[in-house]
Amino acid sequence: MEKKSVCFHVFGIILLNPVKRWVNYSTESKEIANLKIISFNIKGGKLEIENIQEYINQQNADIVLLQEDGGREYQFKDLKKDHTAPIVSTYSKYKTIAHKELFAGMYNEEFNAYSEYSDIEIKGKTYRIINTYLQPFKFEKSMVKLNGNSEEDEQKVKDIVKRLIPTFKMHQEQVDIIRKSINESPYPVILAGDLNSVPNSYEYYHLGKGLKDAFFEVGKGSGTSFHDYKFPIRIDFIFTSSSVKPVTYQVDRSVKLSDHFPVVATFKID
Repeated sequence: MEKKSVCFHVFGIILLNPVKRWVNYSTESKEIANLKIISFNIKGGKLEIENIQEYINQQNADIVLLQEDGGREYQFKDLKKDHTAPIVSTYSKYKTIAHKELFAGMYNEEFNAYSEYSDIEIKGKTYRIINTYLQPFKFEKSMVKLNGNSEEDEQKVKDIVKRLIPTFKMHQEQVDIIRKSINESPYPVILAGDLNSVPNSYEYYHLGKGLKDAFFEVGKGSGTSFHDYKFPIRIDFIFTSSSVKPVTYQVDRSVKLSDHFPVVATFKID
C-alpha cells in the first residue's frame, strides 16, 4: 500500500470533513418515489430481534439490506432472501436474477468483512444492488477514551495506529473489488451498507466515484448513523447511479434497536 494512500486514510479521519456530508438541508425533491430501501446494521440482532422485525415490517420497504445480521433468518412481510451469507443479508420484494459473493477466498481469522451483489429485476428493469460491510476496526470504547494520563494516553494512541494501518490496507483491497463490480455492471447500481469509514475518506471517494450520495442529494439534518461512542459518526451510506434519483433520505433516530440507526431512503426509478 503506497504511503500517499495511507495518508489519505488517516487525514480522512482527522481533518474536518465537508459539512454537507455530515449535516445537510437539501431542498425537497419534487420527484415521486417508487422504490424504498432500508440499510441497517443490526449488531447481530443482539438487542431487539422481534422489534427489529416489527420495525422493518412497518416500513413496507421494497429492499432491505442488513449488515451484521448474526446469521439469523428474519421474518419480513413480503420480503424474500434468495441467498444465505455470513454478515449481510439482502431481502427483496422483487426477483433476484444473479448473485455474487465479492470477497470469496479472502477469509481468515482476521477477516470480518462481506460484500455481495444481487442483480434484481424491478418494474421490468434490472438493478445491481451491492450490500457491503467493510472490515471493522474493532475498537472498544475504553481504547479510544483518553483519561489525561500522558503515558497511558500515548500508549492508547499507538495502539489505535497499530489497528488503523492494517485495517486500512484491508479496506483498500476490499474497495478495489467492489469498485470492479460497479465498473463492470451492465445495470444501474445501488451501493449501500456499513463502510466503517467516514465521509471524505479514501473509501468514500473511491466507492462513491461516479455515483450519487443519497444523503448529500436529499438528506435533511444530521447523517450520523453510528451512535455507540460519545461522538456519533456517519459510516452508513447509500450511493446510486444517476438514473436512480434520490427522493428522501432519513437516519431514523426514533428507534434504538442497534448501535446503528437504520437508514431509510426512497428513490424514483424509470
